Amino acid sequence: MVVTPEQASAAREALLVCDAIGFDTESKPTFTRGETSTGPHLIQFATDKKAWLLQIGDSPEPHIRALLLAVLERPLPLKIGFGLADDVKRVHAKLDIRAAGVVDMSVVLRTPGQRNDLGAKTAVAKFFGLALQKSKKISVTNWALPRLSEKQILYAADDAQVALRVYRHWIGLGNTLPPLKPVKLPKPPKNGIS
Repeated sequence: MVVTPEQASAAREALLVCDAIGFDTESKPTFTRGETSTGPHLIQFATDKKAWLLQIGDSPEPHIRALLLAVLERPLPLKIGFGLADDVKRVHAKLDIRAAGVVDMSVVLRTPGQRNDLGAKTAVAKFFGLALQKSKKISVTNWALPRLSEKQILYAADDAQVALRVYRHWIGLGNTLPPLKPVKLPKPPKNGIS
């Protein structure tokens, strides 16, 4: 968990020297029709050996925001994850950060002509012959809590790191990424009117 300015600085140093990092977000689920999510509430980054989790309240601390800007708005390191379109849109809507260098493995691994994206569980089974344990019970917990449970922390760290591991394996098989396309973000309202 990144809390202090010193932890944010150490995370920034470790992440910015990487060619690629795992990336994901978690948001408190919405259960009422018409309710709008206030997420993301947690942003996760992972290297091959370590994960960093950043809690995002209504407004992140300055050192957390600086870390997010430094990592997300640069084209490198590549930000690797599964199903990232919504994550990137939420980060932009809440934090006004435009993520660059985003690699959505769900799209990259899609078989041409296939409509369904390949998720993390399916990718882990396909490439490693293992069953990725992703608890639905944990995924729908309150990610906006001021103190996350040990199970939430492990779930979030795994989510970021598994994407990076699948990417490394896929690249190791001789694959190359297609040219990256930026995620389409909503256009700002004209004259500041929504």
